[in-house]
Amino acid sequence: MRQVRRGPAAPPGQGAYGGVPQQPSYVDGQGHGGHDGYDSGYNTGQVYGGSGGPGGGGGYAPQRPAPDWRRRIKVTAITLVTVLLVTTVATYFWADSKLNREVDLSKVIERPEKGEGTNYLIVGSDSREGMSDEDKKKLHTGSAEGKRTDSMMILHTGGNGPTLISLPRDSNVEIPSFKGSDSGKTYPATGRQVKLNAAYAEDGPELLVRTVEFNTGLHIDHYVEIGFGGFASIVDAVGGVEIDLPQDIKDTKSGADLKKGKQTLNGEEALAFVRTRYALAGSDLDRTKNQQKFLSALANQVATPGTVLNPFKLYPTMGAGLDSLIVDEDMGLFDLADMFWSMKGVSSGEGTSMNMPIAGSSGGNLLWDKAKVKQLVNELNNDEKVTVKGN
Repeated sequence: MRQVRRGPAAPPGQGAYGGVPQQPSYVDGQGHGGHDGYDSGYNTGQVYGGSGGPGGGGGYAPQRPAPDWRRRIKVTAITLVTVLLVTTVATYFWADSKLNREVDLSKVIERPEKGEGTNYLIVGSDSREGMSDEDKKKLHTGSAEGKRTDSMMILHTGGNGPTLISLPRDSNVEIPSFKGSDSGKTYPATGRQVKLNAAYAEDGPELLVRTVEFNTGLHIDHYVEIGFGGFASIVDAVGGVEIDLPQDIKDTKSGADLKKGKQTLNGEEALAFVRTRYALAGSDLDRTKNQQKFLSALANQVATPGTVLNPFKLYPTMGAGLDSLIVDEDMGLFDLADMFWSMKGVSSGEGTSMNMPIAGSSGGNLLWDKAKVKQLVNELNNDEKVTVKGN
């Protein structure tokens, strides 16, 4: 049965929609199944796209290539190494710029010949620079003007393990001829006998180095000094230092109130501990032993992976330490690292710690055992195993 057209016929030459070719009728058997239909490709279910158009092969888009994991790993590794290198270089220059190189050892005259290994003179001063009145009260430092040496040690590093030697502040020494660090004037020797810490009080680090070298015959390669506030800041930055105390310590002058046994000291407690001498039977000699013990433990704590590999602990520790240290003009970061690692070696049993050998006392001054001191200095100058025993 034929379909009946509705509406007016299209004008000649036009389709039913004004210029659009007329679509085939669905009543004559063509359209769906005919070969001349408008959309025969669609009705056969063929998909157009890429090379899959009419007559194309398969009708599917090409697959993405598999990821090149070897290349990705290589690029990632290069990126990480580059970031690490840049960070390391930046950290080095940042840290190097923070060192306070204020001590000019070229002003020290008539110096002994340099021996084997490296000798550091490590000084703890009672400087209160940068401390508020509240800090001074909290740390029991008092408010004395100027600064004096509260502790002095020689650290020798070489091929036979490190040796840490305390120089008691009450040691009897002779002030030699010296050149004034500010005036440049040369002062002749007069044979004056004083306590060792008086040399620092008289003309600072340069005269202290000159006096130590003159009275020992040992060449000092580097000078390192830290004040009260800086010491406490380093201890706090590293998260405290664990130490085992053999006895209770209570000292109103230093503020120490510590119980016997293993414990972690914060900055305030640590400063009180290393300053205590009146509560100790051996006074200054026992204090120097405690100072050695604590500084070795501090160096060991700083050098742990928990500090070195943790930027949130490493950078505050470095910042606190470098800001508060005063060193000689030739001191570098590698020298500082050598000093800390050697002090760690002392605490781990790889080295030796001792007091300067003492023969007795006179008028409150401690007299060195000259024969033992000479033997000790010879062993250090030759970088030999130290056999001398100190007090």
